[in-house]
Formats: sequence, structure tokens, C-alpha cells
Amino acid sequence: MAWLHLILAGAFEVVGVTGMNKVAKDKNVQSYMILVLGFVLSFGFLSLAMQSLPMGLSYAVWTGIGTVGGTIIGMLFYGEAKDWRRILFIGLIVIAVVGLKMTS
Repeated sequence: MAWLHLILAGAFEVVGVTGMNKVAKDKNVQSYMILVLGFVLSFGFLSLAMQSLPMGLSYAVWTGIGTVGGTIIGMLFYGEAKDWRRILFIGLIVIAVVGLKMTS
């Protein structure tokens, strides 16, 4: 269950970062709600995950999911570059996160 909490924490981290981007573009209530709700749920699920998983592992996986998710959202919806090197390094982050899961 801790791993599910950690994955949800990473997913809501992406929601929070997307909210940050929306706030930067449109300072309205909906943008702020996405930002706040995303980060509150992210930290809440991270806290639940860390009750069973080590801090270093939890933080590495959480930031990895947030980094990969934020980059993919940026490429798909916000016109960020889709260079093959970016995709390669995203893949390396995913491999690192999977490796951490396999060794814990």
C-alpha cells in the first residue's frame, strides 16, 4: 500500500506543478485551487508512504515521478521541446526509479 501512496504522491505532485504553471498564466481561483489541492494531496500521500518506506527512497521516487510527469505534461500540453535527448533522459529517470523499487 505504501508504494501506491508514493505513486499517488508523485501524480499529485504533477498536478501541483501544473497548477503552478496555470497560476503563472491565469491568476484565478481555479488555478490556485489546482495548485493547492495538488500539493496538499501530494504531501499527504508522501507522508503516508514514508510511514513504511525509507525517507531517501520515498523522496527519490516522488521527485522522479514529479520530474518525469511535469516534463511530459510540458511537452504534450505546453509546447516544450520534444528533443530525443530529453526523452532519453526521462527514460533514464524512469529506469533509476524502477531500479530503486527493485532494490528495496
